[in-house]
Amino acid sequence: MSNQIELRHLRYFLAVAEELHFRKAADRLFISQPGLSRQIKQMEQELGLELFERSNKKVYLTKAGKYLQNEIELILKNLDHTFSHTQLIDQGKEGEISFGYVGSAMQNVIPEFILKIKDDYPNIHYNLKEMENPDQIDALFMKEIDLAFVRLDKVPKGLKIHPVFEDTFSLVLPKTHAMSQDNFKDLSALREEPFILFDQSYSPAYYAQVMQIFEQSGFHPQISHNTVHASTIFRLVENNLGISIVPSSLLLGYSMNIKSIELNQIPQRTVLSVAWSSANRNPILNKILSFILKRSR
Repeated sequence: MSNQIELRHLRYFLAVAEELHFRKAADRLFISQPGLSRQIKQMEQELGLELFERSNKKVYLTKAGKYLQNEIELILKNLDHTFSHTQLIDQGKEGEISFGYVGSAMQNVIPEFILKIKDDYPNIHYNLKEMENPDQIDALFMKEIDLAFVRLDKVPKGLKIHPVFEDTFSLVLPKTHAMSQDNFKDLSALREEPFILFDQSYSPAYYAQVMQIFEQSGFHPQISHNTVHASTIFRLVENNLGISIVPSSLLLGYSMNIKSIELNQIPQRTVLSVAWSSANRNPILNKILSFILKRSR
């Protein structure tokens, strides 16, 4: 970095890049608009290039500016994480780690891991964020989370993934439905029923597995609703708007007028995996990751 470009320049640049409006960025930064314009011009002169195109009172990022925005966002996040870890260490903590997770992981997997981890590492601070699978992948790249608990079978280059929990599927029915564990033989008896399923965007691999279950049962399902939220699935089933197939562990913790039949005789299993970025520099990530991988099942 040039000796003339300081941390404040980076923060000023990001504010303009996000607002694409000098006055709004200046208001957000509590500085004058002419002062902000001078700082950005100084930064452009030091770099020897233009970061913004200005025309008809509109501001656009140049191609170089867009690249710089993405890189500076990561740099400043790393710096913020470093300061945060420094403060925690000063307070006697080992550091902080952030978990992203799909809803079903909170039913049993994550609480069990955290309880076990706390025995060996009692001075770690945890942040937990429920997020959909694609959002977790983005958050790993943006270093908003350290570990992602996802239902995916592969991740983009730069990330790593490892299975931690294998689960059965369960059929979910309204409590008043005529089908029960006692009279259930196979899924084909429900071919005329409307199904409520997780959307394909939730996890293409998971969706393919569920479709395979139907294919092996000899029919294509009538899908009445798609969603990415388990609570929506259960609420629709409860109100007799369809039936569903979900990971069995997802049923834990819900108290609704629904019932379930575990499909433990079919070969399909849904796998919960942990994913992480190989570029993550969180000083305690490797400790926690090693602990999780050794105890995964």
